[in-house]
Amino acid sequence: MMIDITQHAVRLRDGRDASVFRIAAPGGIALWVAELGATLLRIEAPDRNGHCANVILGDVDIGRYPAALGLPEDPRFGASCGRVANRTAGAAFVLDGTRFALDENESPNHLHGGRDGFSRRLWRGRSVPDGVEMTLSSADGDQGYPGDLSVLARFALVAADTLAVTYRATSDRPTHVNIVSHPYFNLSGDPAATIDRHQLAIAADSFLPIDAMALPDAAAQPVAGTPFDFRAPREVGSVIDADHPQIHAADGFNHCFVLSTDGPRQQPCFAARIHCPASGRVMTLSTDQPALQFYSGNALCADGEATGSQLAFARRTGLCLEAQAFPNAANRPDFPTTRLDPGQEYRSELRLHFAVEA
Repeated sequence: MMIDITQHAVRLRDGRDASVFRIAAPGGIALWVAELGATLLRIEAPDRNGHCANVILGDVDIGRYPAALGLPEDPRFGASCGRVANRTAGAAFVLDGTRFALDENESPNHLHGGRDGFSRRLWRGRSVPDGVEMTLSSADGDQGYPGDLSVLARFALVAADTLAVTYRATSDRPTHVNIVSHPYFNLSGDPAATIDRHQLAIAADSFLPIDAMALPDAAAQPVAGTPFDFRAPREVGSVIDADHPQIHAADGFNHCFVLSTDGPRQQPCFAARIHCPASGRVMTLSTDQPALQFYSGNALCADGEATGSQLAFARRTGLCLEAQAFPNAANRPDFPTTRLDPGQEYRSELRLHFAVEA
């Protein structure tokens, strides 16, 4: 399969240059990824009539993103979040008897790697035969984390209709790692349309209930008989405002789903499927991670003037499916560990397959 890769540089507000890569397969999908935040800017996929449109919330101009403008309010559209994505309670953890205080960027907690996390860093990218590789060095003490961490992100077309996003990392000291790709999907191709009519399926028999700060506060609960039962496809809008205490807690969905598996996921397995009846587009998500965070874009706001952002989308016009470890795993010994020791390699792989239904 021939892959077409082009590259151009964008001058950021602070004077740095950030490359943007376009990766495309003839007759297939095309994507744009930027060095700033290792960010997926755009994924174009055909609808049932062969019309290609962007199916994630974003813009090919990385200079319009909050990270480029130095704005604190950042939905992290399409970015790579780390060193540890999602929330860490109390912005701290204890590792081998030592307490490490993290950047408290969602007081009193730590979110998506901190104020200067991976989503706001300038990665270094290069073309490879099937896509782009990007590297980042995170020094000991970065946002409070121990260890010098070396990170690689790879965005590759493994087929004309399939994108693979792979993260790898090594550390010279024990630390915690959980890196997440954070695109907001809207398969209608219309960023002004809500995701209410999207049909969603998630391969999960249980989910993690959350407290008022969106942290897991109890053991996993069965999805059966609740608005969280996506084992068979259901319309997001039919349950997003359900009268359920957990829906009230998140103002919709912002929950971690425990993916069903017969054992450790050594390779990407089916995790979720989105279908947009209006466009006919279908996206199937596979991952080797144990969980999937479903966020329904409840806090998105179309009024960019309120935050100074040049990139703004209305409430619930995109949904995130974040393949990852369990939130707050560094403080929860009952959760699968996110610990990474010297001599080990962290690895996470996400695959997005696009198709159409008549």
